[in-house]
Amino acid sequence: MTKNAKPSDDSRRLLESIDGPDDLAELSDAQLQQLAQETRELIIDTIGEIGGHFGANLGTCELATALHSLLDSPRDKILWDVGHQAYPHKVLTGRRDRLDTIRKYKGLAPFCSIFASEHDIMGAGHASTSIGYAVGLKEAMRHGIGEDGKVVAVIGDGALTGGVAYEALHNAGGLQTPIVVVLNDNGMSISPNVGAISRSFQRMRLNPKLYEARSKTEERLTQLPLGLGRQFERLGPEVKAAIKAYWAPGLFFEELDLAYVGVVDGHDVGALRRALSGALDANRPVVVHIQTVKGKGFEPAEEGGLEGMEKWHAAKPGSIVNGKPAPKTSTTAATKTAAGSKPVPVHESDSPEKIEKLEKPPPKAPPQYTAVFADALVAEARVDPRVIGITAAMAGGTGLNKLHEALPEQYYDVGIAEQDAVLFASGLALQGAKPVCAIYSTFLQRAFDQLVHDVCLQNLNVVFAMDRAGLVGDDGPTHQGAFDISYFRPLPNVVVMAPRDEAMLVHMLRTALAYDDGPIAFRYPRGAAEGAPMPDEPKEIEIGKGEYLLPGQRVALLGYGYGVQVALRAAEILRNRGLEPTVADGRFAKPLDAELTERLAADHDLLVTIEENVLPGGFGSAVLEHLEDAFAGRDEERARVMRIGLPDRYVQHGKPAILRDEVGFTGEDVAERVLASLGSRETIFG
Repeated sequence: MTKNAKPSDDSRRLLESIDGPDDLAELSDAQLQQLAQETRELIIDTIGEIGGHFGANLGTCELATALHSLLDSPRDKILWDVGHQAYPHKVLTGRRDRLDTIRKYKGLAPFCSIFASEHDIMGAGHASTSIGYAVGLKEAMRHGIGEDGKVVAVIGDGALTGGVAYEALHNAGGLQTPIVVVLNDNGMSISPNVGAISRSFQRMRLNPKLYEARSKTEERLTQLPLGLGRQFERLGPEVKAAIKAYWAPGLFFEELDLAYVGVVDGHDVGALRRALSGALDANRPVVVHIQTVKGKGFEPAEEGGLEGMEKWHAAKPGSIVNGKPAPKTSTTAATKTAAGSKPVPVHESDSPEKIEKLEKPPPKAPPQYTAVFADALVAEARVDPRVIGITAAMAGGTGLNKLHEALPEQYYDVGIAEQDAVLFASGLALQGAKPVCAIYSTFLQRAFDQLVHDVCLQNLNVVFAMDRAGLVGDDGPTHQGAFDISYFRPLPNVVVMAPRDEAMLVHMLRTALAYDDGPIAFRYPRGAAEGAPMPDEPKEIEIGKGEYLLPGQRVALLGYGYGVQVALRAAEILRNRGLEPTVADGRFAKPLDAELTERLAADHDLLVTIEENVLPGGFGSAVLEHLEDAFAGRDEERARVMRIGLPDRYVQHGKPAILRDEVGFTGEDVAERVLASLGSRETIFG
C-alpha cells in the first residue's frame, strides 16, 4: 500500500481494533501505514464536523503510529510539545470514541493533560517545553527514581523558535542525557515560522539529500589514491568537522553534543521506525529531524501552500463534508436560515475575523474585540511612525496581521519567544519608539522576569495589549487569561487598565500611546464586543480616573473591564426587584481612582467589585487594600466590600458563557449574592 492510499471499507476495521498502544506492537509496516491513514481520515471527518485544531494533527499521524509501535507507553514517555499535534496520539491511546467531544465542555481536553490519560506525560498548552521535561524525566530515571524507560520529546520547528527549548538542548548535550528529540518540521506554527533558525530548517527541507551527500563525501575522501586517503583518515575529527560545516544539516545540534539524524520522511512509517529505532538504541541524546506536511491528506491545506496551511490550522464546525471543504452557502440562503431557525454554535479559528461566538451573529453584529484593536493600531501607526507592533507568533490571533498588511515596516514577529518580544520592545523604547506588545494574557506570563527587570524597573515606554483576558473557552486552563491583573499590579511604575467596551478600547490605545511616563498595559476579552457606538476620533482619558455610569443608592457595583457588563446586567435585575444600585467603571486597577473608590464606600452600605480575574491580587484586592488604609480606624464609615471574580482554581474548557455560569460570573449570580448579602431571603427567579 502506498503512503497516501485510502484503505478499503473492509480494511477500515484496523483502527476499530486499536484500544491502546499495545495493539500496535505486532503490526507490520504496511498495516501501520494503513492505520495512520485511517487515523487521519477519522480526524478529518470528526474535526471537520465539530471544529478544533486540524492541520498539525494531520501531519503527525504516521509519527504517532511509529512511536507507539516502538515504545511501551506509559512506561516509555512520549512528550508532545503544545498538543496541537497530539490528536493522533489521543486516538491511539484509548480515546478514539471520544474524539468528537474534544474541546467541548466536560469532553476531551484540547491539549495533553496528565489528568486525562496516563499516556499524556505532561500538560502543555504553551510551546517549547517538551525537551526540558524530557531531560528531567530521564535524569530522574538515571538516579533510580521511578520506573526506567525511553523518553521521546516531539517538538515542532515553530516551538523550536522558543528560547527555553535551546536551554533544554544545551542541558541535554551537557549531561549527555539519553533522550530522543523528534523535530517535526513543517515550516509552520500557527502562522508561517520566522527567523534565522526557521530559514536554516527550510534549507534542510529543500535539500533532503544533504545528509547522504555529506556521508558519501567523508567516505570518498578516505579512498583517494596515492596515500591521500590515508592522510585524510588520520586527520579524522578535524576533517569531519570541516565537512559537517560545509554540509550544514545537523551541525548546530552536533556542536551541542547531540547526535543528528535526518531529514526523514515523516509520512513514511517504515522510514520513521528505522530512524527512531536507531536513535532509541544510541544511549545518548539524539535529534531525529523529520519533514511533515501540515494538513497532510486534506488537499486545500496540503496544496494551498503557506496560506492554506495557516487557514487550516484549525477547522470550524461543519467546514468539511465528505473529506472536502463544505460548499459555501449564498448570502441570501444564509440570511433566510438565520431568520428562520435558532442560532447554532460557531467555533473559532485563530484569525480575528473568525473568532468564536456562542451564536451566529445577527446581520449587524458587534465587531470582535481583536479586530477593533487591530484597526485602531493600524490607524495610530499610520500617523505615528514610532508605533511598532510586536507579536510572538500570533499575528492572526492578535490581529497584527492587519498591521503587517498595511504597514509591514512597523510590524515584527519574533516567533514563539515572548521573553524576546519584551526585550525587543525594551530596546525599541530605549531608542524612542512606541512599541506595542500584542500578546495573549496567558502567554505574557512567560515573560514575567522581563516585565519586572527590563521594562518596569527601567520605566520604559512599552505598551502591552493583552488579548484573551478572562475566560477564553474551548482551549481550556492553559489559555484562560485569569492572572494578568494580579501579576501586573504589584510592579512599580506600570499603569494597568481595562476597557468596558470597544469604544473604550480605542480610547485606551490612544491613551497608552500618548503616555510617556513608563509602561502601560490594558486587557480585553476574546470574541464579540458590546455594540457600543464607535467614536469618530479616539481621545485620551485621564490616567487613574474611573467613571460613574448609573446613579443609585445602598449598593455600588464597581466593575473592571468585562466586569462592567456583568455589573450592568446585575443592576438591571436588581432594579426589577426594587433596588437601585449605583454602577461605576473603575477603568484603572493601577493607579486606582482613590476619589471614586472612597466616595462609593462612604455613600453605600455594600460595595461590590466585579472582575474576570482571580481574586488574589486583583482589582477587588486593590480596592479593599486602599479602603483599609483610607478608612483606618473608621471602618463604620465605609461600606462592606464584596469581591466577585474567578475562583482559586484552574477553570477547564468550554464555551465562555457556560464557564461563566459555572463559576458564578454572570449578572444573575451577582444580583443573587447582593440580595443575599442585604438579608433578602427571596431569589431572583423564585
